Amino acid sequence: MTTAASPPATIGKAALGALGVLALATGALESVVTPTLPLLQRELDMSPAEGALLSIVLLITGALVTPIAGKLGDRYGGKSVLIKLMSVVSVGGLVSALAPNLPVLLFGQLLQGAMVGALPLSFILVRKYLPAGDAKVAIGTVSGMFVGGGMVGLVAAGPVAEQLSRHWLFALPTIVVIVATMATNRLMPHDPPGRSDDAGIDWPGFALLSATLVTLMLVLALAAHIASQPLVFAGLVVLLIALTTGWVFVERRAVAPMVDLAMLARPAVWKSCLLTFVICMGTAGGTYLVTQLLGISGDGYGFGASATLTGFYLLPGVIAASAAGPIGGIGARRFGSRAVVTTGVVLLVISLLGLAAVHSEVWHLVIAKVLIGFGNGLCVTAMLSSTATSVDEGDTGIATSLVLVTRVLGFAVGMQICGAILTAGTPAGSNVSAESAFVTCLVIAGAVTALALLVTRTMHKGAKG
Repeated sequence: MTTAASPPATIGKAALGALGVLALATGALESVVTPTLPLLQRELDMSPAEGALLSIVLLITGALVTPIAGKLGDRYGGKSVLIKLMSVVSVGGLVSALAPNLPVLLFGQLLQGAMVGALPLSFILVRKYLPAGDAKVAIGTVSGMFVGGGMVGLVAAGPVAEQLSRHWLFALPTIVVIVATMATNRLMPHDPPGRSDDAGIDWPGFALLSATLVTLMLVLALAAHIASQPLVFAGLVVLLIALTTGWVFVERRAVAPMVDLAMLARPAVWKSCLLTFVICMGTAGGTYLVTQLLGISGDGYGFGASATLTGFYLLPGVIAASAAGPIGGIGARRFGSRAVVTTGVVLLVISLLGLAAVHSEVWHLVIAKVLIGFGNGLCVTAMLSSTATSVDEGDTGIATSLVLVTRVLGFAVGMQICGAILTAGTPAGSNVSAESAFVTCLVIAGAVTALALLVTRTMHKGAKG
């Protein structure tokens, strides 16, 4: 007797919804420290240097975990690795929520950094169970929810901190993460391991990549103080070059490298990574500067808004960033990735240079933030969907993780460069940077972002339909 074959598993709307909520919650959990850093510094008696460390430790962990998550997801199945990873994130969120002092909070943030690896794992599942066209829209929706969650965290952090306490900054999104993880585990079909090789994990490559990224963050953190510590800065730069060289040497000879340099050499992948890095540098600068201009009060510039009022002004940007994900996915399917990325870059350049010229009214900043959030969302979504569908199904996780790592690094570099320029542009005896420093940052951010157009011209238009 012949039995009918079981129909292939598919992802239903409920499972996609659970992935979207999970992305929203992790995005919020990632972003709550930045707008509340002054409050955290006061309550935990942190020095500025300790505050800087707190603001980047999650980025460092995320950049390290993302390629590992993608690699393990490709090899052992996206769902299994995703659930385990989000269990670590949930523990980290609870530790951060209950932290009585800075060391415990740093440990919680270290665990929370694993959240960045959730996106490539979600993309593995979407790519495995949906047709290419539908996968692009789903990837756009999930990545848009993550971006939107980051903006929600940015907006809600002030009111939560002022009306409740710093503990709820981490507790509220962590509760949602736990619920969404349980729902994903229940609703998402089981995906079998994608590969059966026994090559193992490239731990030497991971160790060198870890050291390289930590050194890079230290170099960026000391950039603003290069005049007072030139030898330390020079030593770190030399160490960074040595570690990068050693990492490339090890990865090229590894049987199963953590970051496949051969894959990175593919035009579709390296162009997406380069574009993501450049675009996110400009986006980080714009986002940081808009928030600073809303919060400070200078001579004829800045508005001295409270954390809650700043969140209200940024709310339209939240909506725009959230909408950009699915719109970008639909646009990539209909018009191709190149058209979507080009549109996003043009919006970013217009908003950054326009804000440099005109920033005397609150609505100038609000409109600029809407364009920045929407333009960045279009670009990142199109590049993620293009990368995910341009490689073999078994390489989806590691390929998209490369793009996400460059996203994190682009934001970190952009923030540090703007911070260094504003620090250098602060008059003696003042704690407010000169207006010219803001203008310089915005012009540089716009010019750097415009360079992305040189790369988009060489992109393949991308599959449609």
